[in-house]
Amino acid sequence: MTIVQLEYAVAVDTYRSFVLAAEKCFVTQPTLSMQIQKLEEHLGVKLFDRSRQPVVPTEIGIEVIEQARKLLNESYKIKEIIDERKGEIVGELKIGVIPTVAPYLLPRVIGGFMEKYPKVTLTISEFTTENIIQQLKIGLLDCGILATPLDENTLFERPVFYENFVSYVSKTSPLFKKKALTTNDLDIDELWLLNEGHCMRNQVLSICKHKKSNGHQLNYNTGSIETLIKMVDLNNGITILPELSLQDFSVKQMDKVRYFKSPEPSREISIVTNKNFIKKRIIDALETEILNSVPKRMKSKKKKEVLDI
Repeated sequence: MTIVQLEYAVAVDTYRSFVLAAEKCFVTQPTLSMQIQKLEEHLGVKLFDRSRQPVVPTEIGIEVIEQARKLLNESYKIKEIIDERKGEIVGELKIGVIPTVAPYLLPRVIGGFMEKYPKVTLTISEFTTENIIQQLKIGLLDCGILATPLDENTLFERPVFYENFVSYVSKTSPLFKKKALTTNDLDIDELWLLNEGHCMRNQVLSICKHKKSNGHQLNYNTGSIETLIKMVDLNNGITILPELSLQDFSVKQMDKVRYFKSPEPSREISIVTNKNFIKKRIIDALETEILNSVPKRMKSKKKKEVLDI
């Protein structure tokens, strides 16, 4: 049994295809299949049900592969120890970021991070919370940047900052005349919301959880905060925005922003990893760069009205 054989078995489990696993491991499919067959012969069990498409692990295969992931993570930490002794931060960091954070946080972070750590390759993808969780569990991502808490026992959450929500109000709304709002002011039937699958939709609905809807004349599904802003600008109503999204607002747009009175509803943004994560020094460096990029008031660890999601 070798490390390479375990890597191949984990790859097949991750991609549920011998062909795709071989491609990702940069070997031919016959080579990968032969090594997995040797591993199965050594263990005396079948790890995969090859009769099914996509290929799935057998019952014993699930347990073996789970242990293989842990063993591989421990083996990768050997290189981390060596790099740390050399004082180097090197390697690839695969990051998943939710769409309501990515366009407002990452432009602040990426440039400085890449300048400080030229030997690190960043691979960044925008996914929903559900997709990030799944990819963290199977090892396709090293970490995620998303709203927490998640209530996932296999993941480790590292809170980094707290972001307030604000209202964006059309000039025709009665709320436009108010200087500051409370959550009781919101009319759920006036709200433009992100579509299902976006955690911020649930967060906004939590703000209005005491309100009942009378039904919308128009149900518009979008995954874009920019679209919500345009819907308010052109079709009236209100929407709820994360505070970082205001950074490029014009004076005209800021005139439509209404902050909430204390306690302001907010969300906790964390770096999330698998509990058996590696690349600790790179992730520590990412956290530092994020903290250097957000306003000081967002770093406060004092208790806020963080929304349940």
